[in-house]
Amino acid sequence: MREIIFDTETTGLDAREDRIIEIGAVEMVNRFPTGNTFHVYINPQGRQVHPDALAVHGISNERLVNEKTFPEIVDQFLAFFDGAKLIAHNANFDMGFINAELARLDFPAVDNERVVDSLALARRKHPMGPNSLDALCRRYGINNSHRTFHGALLDSQLLAEVYIELVGGRQAALILEAGGQPGGEDFGTPAAVTIGQRPVPLAPRITDAERAAHAKLVEKLGEKSIWQRFGASDEEREAALG
Repeated sequence: MREIIFDTETTGLDAREDRIIEIGAVEMVNRFPTGNTFHVYINPQGRQVHPDALAVHGISNERLVNEKTFPEIVDQFLAFFDGAKLIAHNANFDMGFINAELARLDFPAVDNERVVDSLALARRKHPMGPNSLDALCRRYGINNSHRTFHGALLDSQLLAEVYIELVGGRQAALILEAGGQPGGEDFGTPAAVTIGQRPVPLAPRITDAERAAHAKLVEKLGEKSIWQRFGASDEEREAALG
């Protein structure tokens, strides 16, 4: 199973007018990072970066002047994302921008069936929150101390670690033998478990006095009592009755 964990940075919040200025993505196969990444800065074709957006990601218009436009990187983008399940945090935001950029070029929108919103996963798993990427990194002990601004590639790398925790990938990996190859088809075979008789029986946990007391109680229940069939042995009853 091939999955792409990705993030975008934009000039603002309105996908109809604002533009994508950065895309970062990491590839996982069967929940293991392959090491393949996709990262581009994009010239927004005259759209100015909003000051509020600049405060979040720190990417200025001057930084983007010499970058390629979305039409110039779209083939590279589609090739990397092709056929994979797409995971983003608050995916509606990112996919709104992705599909808006594709629509401007008369490309079809990405099918919603391919998209997984990790924020929705986090809210189901941790309904009391908080469930921001930073909060989930703290919850799962993922080091994000080097994150001073939101950056698409860095956020994708952090989200990949968070996503594995959200879907239980680390726990599942623990049952695999060490010979399994991350990112490949063969993940090894779970270690065999042998079940047999104990070499030394466990010591009894009841005393002779407790056995005798139980036998005396069963004797008082009458001959038709179910305990007469499944209760104390004859020896125990004789010992109890003296």
